[in-house]
Amino acid sequence: MKKDFISILDISRAELEGILAEAEKLKRQKKAGVAHELLAGKTLAMIFEKASTRTHISFEVGMNELGGHALFLNARDMQIWRGEEIRDTARAASRYVSAIMIRAYKHSTIEEFAEYATIPVINGLSDLEHPCQLLADIMTMKEHFGSISDLNVAWVGDGNNVCNSLILSTVLTGYDVTVATPKGYEPEETIVKKARSLGGHVKLVRKPEAAVKDADVIITDTWISMGDDKEREVRLKVFEQYTVDAPLLRLASKGARVLHCLPAHRGQEISDEVMEGGQSLVWDEAENRLHAQKALLVWLLKK
Repeated sequence: MKKDFISILDISRAELEGILAEAEKLKRQKKAGVAHELLAGKTLAMIFEKASTRTHISFEVGMNELGGHALFLNARDMQIWRGEEIRDTARAASRYVSAIMIRAYKHSTIEEFAEYATIPVINGLSDLEHPCQLLADIMTMKEHFGSISDLNVAWVGDGNNVCNSLILSTVLTGYDVTVATPKGYEPEETIVKKARSLGGHVKLVRKPEAAVKDADVIITDTWISMGDDKEREVRLKVFEQYTVDAPLLRLASKGARVLHCLPAHRGQEISDEVMEGGQSLVWDEAENRLHAQKALLVWLLKK
């Protein structure tokens, strides 16, 4: 039976640990100059409805480093953009490639691809979740803290797709997450309920100060995601008190670290001082997209 990665909860706690162990091994091997052609002869189709920097680079480089091939497909250049049904594209592509990664506007698009594809489908980002980002975030936290089950994690800003995946990840990791958002910008209610029903520890607050108090990790993201551009001026005003800056960071635990999935808008959701400061793990986090996704590909295609 094929395996997909549409949500962070498509893997178990044990599978997460296995993927992270593989990612750490692949990272060590890369730094040592050791080649690992684990996916020779495999091809990953990468379908992009949305613009991308890190997702595109990390998946393409990762697949190449594993000895396979990555195929970039702009959705606007495909028949699907002209009205071909998703199920037809999914079934045809399944005859050509080994796996499909999709970066889509709607989560339902990826779910439909997965329903009709006979090969693994990976969520490269949707309006509901960004599970690949969470693999990298968890890997980064584990690298710097060792044990992560007792961490206090704070989210400050928009309750978006990355926030949703962070909330669900509490079920797999055991860390506590406190989310601070303005009224009307909370994470998806069904996501919060699902995490709590499965034993995840999630708290919702309004004030950033309440979220970051004694936090070990502070995570933020852009206030204006792709698709929210028409709300730009409104959002800038609503979120103006949600900047992760030095005064806010001082409320966290002494050894607190800061994550941001990028792209960052310095002076909005994060200050330049924090972004470039010694408590920032942003660049380790960005690098780990490569290693975590390589491990995910190996897990999906070598099972």
